[in-house]
Amino acid sequence: MPHTAPPIALTIAGSDSGGGAGIQADLKTFHARGVHGLSVIAAITSQNTRGVSAVHTVPLAHIRSQLEAVFDDFPIGAVKTGMLGSAAVTRLVARELRRRRPAWLVVDPVMISTSGARLLDEDAVQAMVDQLIPLADILTPNLPEAEALLGRKLRKPEQFDKAGEALLGLGARAVLLKGGHSQEREVVDRFYDERGVLELRYPRLPLEGHGTGCTLASAIAAELAKGQAPRAAVRRAVAYVHRALERSYRPGGGPVHVLGH
Repeated sequence: MPHTAPPIALTIAGSDSGGGAGIQADLKTFHARGVHGLSVIAAITSQNTRGVSAVHTVPLAHIRSQLEAVFDDFPIGAVKTGMLGSAAVTRLVARELRRRRPAWLVVDPVMISTSGARLLDEDAVQAMVDQLIPLADILTPNLPEAEALLGRKLRKPEQFDKAGEALLGLGARAVLLKGGHSQEREVVDRFYDERGVLELRYPRLPLEGHGTGCTLASAIAAELAKGQAPRAAVRRAVAYVHRALERSYRPGGGPVHVLGH
């Protein structure tokens, strides 16, 4: 007797040959959170825990055909976008999402890898601000990404609330400003929506993680696909990533790998 099908989530992002971030991290997270994962690969990276050595952007026609294939067959509960790479890809993805109107959209504005490699062309930032972010139900920037989106430095905790309000002004329904890059003793993730700010605090672990942002955004998308409201989805996802980091391991010579379960 067949089992009931699980909820379905889609990731539109780049492939990480090292398996720690990108599409690979997203699909592992979807599986770990009890969701069937779909993928549209927007870029292919030659990558390990130490860095990114090459990036190949998938041709637009093939990205479009992947989107058509998954949307035409699956009842997609939530979509998460990650590394898109270029302005042309960003515009294409925004146009298709506007046409398909998924129930939930989580936008992780991936710009720079943990190792410092640039993963989004500079001209693509404006395309993201103009076309993709206004479609987002939840935007999940870290502090460097928030700085790039807002065009100003964020160094002190007292600046973060104004930054959260400014990020909401870009059109997303809610913003999760991630605190991993801050100098605070605790890691404080700040969630902004129409109800105000929700602070999620947890101990800062003595490690540098690879794929944490991808894992967090895909965990949020998974919880939304399962029917959780945004605040509950964010709470569950943040707790999940913290547990995963506590059990992480180092497969190569670089940052630790976030476990997918």
